[in-house]
Amino acid sequence: MIQTVATTPYDDQKPGTSGLRKKVPHFQQPNYAENFLQAIFDASERAPGATIVIGGDGRFFNADVVRKAIRMAAANGVGKVVVGRDGLLSTPAASNLIRQRKAAGGIILSASHNPGGPDGDFGIKYNIANGGPAPEGITDAIYRRTREITEYRIVDEDAPDLGTLGTTRLGEMEVEIVDPVADYAALMDTLFDFGAIRAAIAGGLTLRFDAMHAVTGPYAHEILERRLGAPAGTVINGTPSEDFGGGHPDPNVVWAAPLVDLLMGPTAPDFGAASDGDGDRNMILGRGIVVTPSDSLAVLAANAHLAPGYARGIAGIARSMPTSGAADRVAQKRGIGLFETPTGWKFFGNLLDAGKVTICGEESAGTGSDHVREKDGLWAVLLWLNILAVRKASVAEIVQAHWREFGRNYYQRHDYEEVDKAAAEGLMESLRDRLASMAGQRFGTLVVSQADDFSYRDPIDGSVSTGQGVRIVFSGGSRIVFRLSGTGTKGATLRVYIERYEPESGRLDMSIDEALGELVRTADAIGEITKRTGRAEPDVRT
Repeated sequence: MIQTVATTPYDDQKPGTSGLRKKVPHFQQPNYAENFLQAIFDASERAPGATIVIGGDGRFFNADVVRKAIRMAAANGVGKVVVGRDGLLSTPAASNLIRQRKAAGGIILSASHNPGGPDGDFGIKYNIANGGPAPEGITDAIYRRTREITEYRIVDEDAPDLGTLGTTRLGEMEVEIVDPVADYAALMDTLFDFGAIRAAIAGGLTLRFDAMHAVTGPYAHEILERRLGAPAGTVINGTPSEDFGGGHPDPNVVWAAPLVDLLMGPTAPDFGAASDGDGDRNMILGRGIVVTPSDSLAVLAANAHLAPGYARGIAGIARSMPTSGAADRVAQKRGIGLFETPTGWKFFGNLLDAGKVTICGEESAGTGSDHVREKDGLWAVLLWLNILAVRKASVAEIVQAHWREFGRNYYQRHDYEEVDKAAAEGLMESLRDRLASMAGQRFGTLVVSQADDFSYRDPIDGSVSTGQGVRIVFSGGSRIVFRLSGTGTKGATLRVYIERYEPESGRLDMSIDEALGELVRTADAIGEITKRTGRAEPDVRT
């Protein structure tokens, strides 16, 4: 029986770059999750009796909301839901299921790399029929609906047991509980030369994968250890936990420090990697080297043809605006298209659907291809392993050879987390007010050649996105980018991106401090970071 429950709107349910994210207690307010779910059902387009996919990263409150979403889907005319066992689906696996099942869309429960637990973060986002995040037109419609909602619909029956595979019914709707790993692993087998990777591992290639107590643990155990033959113990922290083992599931040098220490130490394996809460981000390491996400994107794009799924070459590359220009050098030399988009994977969807690009990436540790419409952490790991197996060189040797061929983009991102929101917005507004007069200004040896607030016109549908980040470009190609992140749940996160391109072969092994020191000081001077935020140092450097 369908129940119609009276409710009142909340005024803070505007989705960010990756859906709606708030602290768990905020989502536990009466009808808070239900309101947003109903707004998704009301504002998203689907044919009567359509299929949708539901799953999440297993963080605290995940299973509760999965059950609510199933019951509400049954009350809103959905014909079938496909749900990962125990409510688990990595974000790329959910994207794959949406595409494979020709679903109308999917509800993905995740706050990605943010901490979990009863006082941690939670999130809900909607993906459309191509498997990618909903574009701004749909998220705006969802937000408008949250502002006017007066009721939600839910069946009064309990959702089926999430731990039991198979098909049942809930009211008029079919519910299929599926193995969250199987379809994704089968897809990876079509893209990569699993035989070559197995042979490399059998021949002595050693690796370590840190799943960070998050959703990729089961995927990595199945693919790396069972299908590719890596020894048991290759995957560490491989059991998903509601609070990510009390850690922070963000694969960077701060939160995955034990893995970094291992790869920098005397007993380092040949290859190391980590993924985040929902499986869409990655960190790549070799013995003695941490590969920046921007460099990883460029290396993967330059070598993708070594994997069977990309043997014909790639159509083009897309990167988010703050991501370094390393991929641009590859596109230019290979004679393929390069697209610069705002931050957020949803901006890549149209380019991928139109066949304009094959590989996409963001500096925030996200890379992926046209196999799904999300970034995909384990995909990046497997492509790296495929490259290592074919080239029979170390990670460091491959990266250094890349720099010799294309030049090096020295790059660093500085995150100032939980900054007072008014102070952060004031900093950005001050920058925008000074843009028109900034060209020609000198800061030490640096001369500003261009300053703007990045805007983007989608070449496929003509939609325009403005206010995407302030860019300060200097003569010679160095640049500083300032933007506020849309992925935090408290205060504001100010992100400052520092980049210097160095084409000279004799200057490819400078320290980051040597290469970027003047730019870092200039960023503080131009942005008035210390003055406005009170922060003398960033919380995280990546």
